[in-house]
Order: sequence, then C-alpha cells, then structure tokens
Amino acid sequence: MNHDGHFRHQNEHRDHHAAPESSGEAKVYSCPMHPNVRQDTPGLCPECGMNLIKSKTQGAGRNAAREAYDKHAGHSVVSFARKFLVSLMLTVPVVLYSELPEKFFGWMAPVFPGSQYISLLLGSVVFFYGGWVFIAGAVRELRAKLPGMMTLIALAISAAYLYSVFAALRGEGHTLFWELTTLIAIMLLGHWMEMKAVQGAQGALKELSKLLPDTAEVIREGKTITIPLGELREGDAVFVRPGGKIPADGAVLEGTSDVSEAMITGESKPVAKAPSSKVIAGTSNGDGALKIKVTSVGAHTFLAGVMRLVAEAQASKSRLQLLSDRAAYYLTLLAVASGTATFVVWMFARGDAVFAIERLVAVLVIACPHALGLAVPLVASISTTLAARSGLLVRQRLALEAARKIDVVLFDKTGTLTKGDYGIEKIWAMGSAEDSEVLRLAASVDAPSEHFISRALVARAREEHIQLADVQGFRRIPGKGVRGEVDGKEILVGGYPILEHVRTAISGELAGEIASENKKGKTIIFAVQHKEVIGAFALADRIREESREAVRALRQMGLKVAMLTGDSEDVAQWVAEELGIDEYFARVLPQEKSAKVKILQEKGMTVAMVGDGINDAPALVQSDLGIAIGAGTNVAIESAGIILVRNDPRDIVRIIKLSRLTYAKMIQNLFWATGYNIVALPLAAGVLAGQGILLQPALAALFMSLSTVIVALNALLLGRKAI
Repeated sequence: MNHDGHFRHQNEHRDHHAAPESSGEAKVYSCPMHPNVRQDTPGLCPECGMNLIKSKTQGAGRNAAREAYDKHAGHSVVSFARKFLVSLMLTVPVVLYSELPEKFFGWMAPVFPGSQYISLLLGSVVFFYGGWVFIAGAVRELRAKLPGMMTLIALAISAAYLYSVFAALRGEGHTLFWELTTLIAIMLLGHWMEMKAVQGAQGALKELSKLLPDTAEVIREGKTITIPLGELREGDAVFVRPGGKIPADGAVLEGTSDVSEAMITGESKPVAKAPSSKVIAGTSNGDGALKIKVTSVGAHTFLAGVMRLVAEAQASKSRLQLLSDRAAYYLTLLAVASGTATFVVWMFARGDAVFAIERLVAVLVIACPHALGLAVPLVASISTTLAARSGLLVRQRLALEAARKIDVVLFDKTGTLTKGDYGIEKIWAMGSAEDSEVLRLAASVDAPSEHFISRALVARAREEHIQLADVQGFRRIPGKGVRGEVDGKEILVGGYPILEHVRTAISGELAGEIASENKKGKTIIFAVQHKEVIGAFALADRIREESREAVRALRQMGLKVAMLTGDSEDVAQWVAEELGIDEYFARVLPQEKSAKVKILQEKGMTVAMVGDGINDAPALVQSDLGIAIGAGTNVAIESAGIILVRNDPRDIVRIIKLSRLTYAKMIQNLFWATGYNIVALPLAAGVLAGQGILLQPALAALFMSLSTVIVALNALLLGRKAI
C-alpha cells in the first residue's frame, strides 16, 4: 500500500462512520476552483486554499471523486503554471497591437491585412483558455449560493471581453483586450504562486501518512517474508531492522533499541524499548533489531487516530474564521454593488463605455475576498499541523482559540502534577545501621509483595544497585505489613500498625522529625528487627520535575494555577507549597470535580482543566478548555478539546503560547487581507480621476494577487515558530 493509498484508507474509514444525509446521498464539499477536490467535511482546498463549498452527490461518486483527486494530485499546480505561461505569451502581441506602444514610445506594430483582428483573436484564446477556469468556478459558487472570488473575477473578465468583442466587430478603436489579457495572466500568476505556498501548508495528513513504511517483514512459519502494509494483521510478529520504520502499533517480543517518537509525540529524545515495551506505528527504530507483536493495524493505530483528530480540527472553525467567512461573503456583495454603481455613475458622467467598464472591472477585481477567505483558515490549519507534530492534538479549533483567554489552569494532581506512583523521599537509619543496609533488608522482605509501597522500596533498591537477599518464610500481616527472614533475621516492614504489632515505638528527636514528615502527607514505613526499629522510610507520590517548570512558566505568563485532588488536606497543602500553586481543593470526590470548576468560573475566571482519568471527564466538559494529558483514557480524550500525547505538564504552556501566536497571525492576516482595500477601492472606482490618478484593472489584479500571496506566506511563517 503506498502512502496516498493509506491516506485514502483513513479518510474512507471516517466516511464509513458518517451518517448519510439521505438515501444514497451525502453532503460533499468541493473547491470552486478545483472540482476534482471533494471531501465530506468542510475545510480548505489542499491545492489553492479556497474554502470548500457544499453540494450533494451520490456516495459512490464521492469515493470516485476522491480517488480521481489522489490520482491527479499536483496536476492543478502544473496546469495553472501552463495556463499562465501560454496567456503571458499571447498577451505580449495583444499589448503590442494596442494603443500603449504608440502612446508611450511613439511606435506602432506592423500593419497588415487582418492585423486589426489580432487582439480579438488572441484575446479570445486567453479568455477561453486561461480565464474559463474562473467562470467555471463562479458557476459552482453561484449554485452553492456562496458568491465569492470566482464570481467577481468572472464578472470582471466577462464584462471586459463581451464589450471588447462588441467594439471590435463594430470597428471601434477602443477595446479592453490588453487589459483583459494582462488581468487574466496576472490572476493566473497570483493564483499559481498562492497554490505553491498553500500546498506547503496543507499536506498535514499526507505528511503523517508518509511516516508509515510501504512494506513490513513478517515472521511466519519461522521465515521472514516481506508483505505490503495492507496485508498486515493483528497478532502478526514483525521484524524491524535497525533504522527501519515500525509498521504498526504493537509490543516488543524480543530485542532492545532506542526508538525515535519525535514525529508522533514531539519528544526529541529517543525512547528505550525492551521486551513488553509498547511501540507506535510510524516511529523510527534505532540501532537495535526488534521483534514486535502487532496489536493494532490500519484505522485502529495511534497514528490513524492522530490523523482523524487533525482532519476533524481542520474541518472545524474558530470564531475568527466564521467572522472572516461572513465578511468575505458581504464583501462580495459590496463589490458587485460598488462595481455596478461605479459603472452607472461614470456612464452618466462621461458617457464613455470603455472608461466605465474599466472602472467596473477594477472595482470587482480589487474587492475580491480571496485573501480574506484564506487569512484565518490557513493560519488555523498550519497551527493544527504544528501542534500535531509537537504532540499536541487539537480536536476543535475553538479550543485552541480559547487557550489564549485562560485565566487559571486547574490540574488534577495524581498522574498529572505527580507521577502517580510512590517513591522514597527520605530514609532514616537507626543505631549503627547504614541507609543502604536498612533499604536492603526492607526491600528483600517486600520483594514478593505486589503492594505499591513494596514496589517503591524494591524500585529504590534497584536504582541504587543494591543486591537483594533471599527471603524465607514470607507472609503478609493483614492491615499491618509483611514479615520474612533475611540472613537468618526476622524482619517486619509496615506502617504505624506494625509498631503496635510488635509493641514498640520511636522516641526522641527522630520521632518528631518522622511525625513532621507524616503531617506533610507522606506515608511512613518502618523496618523492624527483633522487635526493634532499625529504620524508617518516608514515601510520597513523587512530584514531576516538569511540573515545577510548568507552574513557574504559567505564573510568569500571568496565569493562576490551581489543583484538585482526592488526597488529604496535608498532602494537597504539601504539593501546593512545593510547586507554588495559588489555590487547591483537597478530599475531592470524583463526582465533585466539575463543581470545583464551577467555583472558579463563578469567580469570573476562564478555566482550563487538565486531567487524565475517566473521573476527570465531567470536569473537562464543564471547563472552558478541557485538556487530556498523557493521551489519557478514551473517555477523557472524547471530553477534551485538546489532547497532549506526552504526560508532560509543560505542554500546557506550549498550548497557550501556540494559541497566542495563532491569534496574532490571524489578526495580521486580516489586516493584510483588508487593509489595502481602504486605499485601493476608491482609486479603482476613479475617485481621483480628476487628478489623473487611476488604478488600472491589471494593476488592481496585481494588488489583489499580491495581498493573497502575502497572506499565505505570512501564515507559513507560523510553522517556523518555536513553541
């Protein structure tokens, strides 16, 4: 299966689950300029960046149309380049046989029988060959009842052409053929340049699909065979060579290696993989060879899920985009009204049809809303792609837009600000024993236990490369701890109940220090040998170092940080003080989390809720911006507007930064898309004609095209920003 084929497969999977509009029919969105570009969700044309317009077609036709598009991907850019070059070559003789050479240089082109029809002949070729694409686009816009750029250009060139043909056949000297051909040539050039810029920003899904290899090496009956990716099945064992691409989601069966997941999670550091480690389709293997059991293929892989999220985000619209779409629609109506009024006024004022039509054409061209229609959605599309490449998955553009307005970020503690597993914070050794010896004895006794406290002790011993001893006579003491014999000594490990069990206690200065740690919400575990305490451990849900950086960065951005947790007041207070959190809610039951979000909202604050569990879903929905961290559970993801692939709270800072950058780019583009109209539109209408200042149709086309290209290039600069 090639990359484009995989991309089609993902889209078709999404189509399969879409509810049909009616029997045999579904809504289809197509490009006014490129009718072969068709999809079942709104968005931008990947060829030219124009907003897709809604129409209806048969389901089979929809798939066929998409197949046709994939087969001819890229031809439209070449076609526009060809149309521009042909139109430019034909424009040269049209200009030479116009009044311009004599007017400016005192030179006239050679005259021969029939030379008076050169402009008519070549102008007609340019109109039908180069300009017909605009007329066809206008027809599609009008059928969809969404007049826009194509409609205005079609009106302009049709008016100029029809008048010029009429004037030429009557033998009148003044025509608009040179204006017509130069206008079409410049419009084709501007559109071609813009398409080149847009294509660089609109390939998000195709770029993601290129992460997958074309084939996979499958181990069957003890032999390794190479098969197309489309034939891979769940349960297959695949061999991934050093430097190869992982073909599907799975788990490592054999081998060790470092895998680069940068294009999926945004994590630049390669991730170590060993047996039982999870791997993601599309990631790059390092120097080691891996044998992997496939757990998910095709539309069920993590990469396919990312592609669907990106597609959904690109189909959704932000408030600014809705505003710009409406403005573009009304600008089209204004342009038609202004152009008509301009024509009527100049016909009454001068009685010169050529001049009046020139002004009409100039007004229609300069007011084309293409740049306005492209300004916001192109920026939004690029920001969505940039986010996906950084491990920040935007489900809804409204969510990304809302991030810049956040006043307070509310974190769920466990698994978000903390690691969600216990670690040893402090060790006390009593008497002549060393810390390492106390840890060795306690961890040896705890090794057979699956309790999370036991796992924490064993993990710490392994981190310090302490060799554990064999334990004899291991048994649990219900509700108190564990016991066993190590090196012939009876060792008991447990909390305060274990002290009661052996009827001993801790006194003196050490007892006060341990009690102080206990009040901070830490769990205290004791090691007892022959009814005497030989050591103690303070354990706690470990705070992520990334959390400290995230909270500090958020406060530097002027935001408040809050936390909610089901833990005790002591634990919540300790974590809040450690991280510098402004406000916290302790002993919060799962069903109470959304109520805490409401409390902050009632204070007039815009709340971003960050969570990772099923019980966070109501709070994620209640908040102004729901963010699921660490990919979370399916329920949390469905409830969130933004999903963070990595379990890193610093990505919250990046989301807010990206939101602010995106908004700034949108405002800049709206200025470039509309600002020039303030000056150019009156000049095109001929307000300063009395002073000899006029904006010719060809120059108006140049300004309009230049504005569109500037908007596209300015949007592309967003992709180079560091977030």
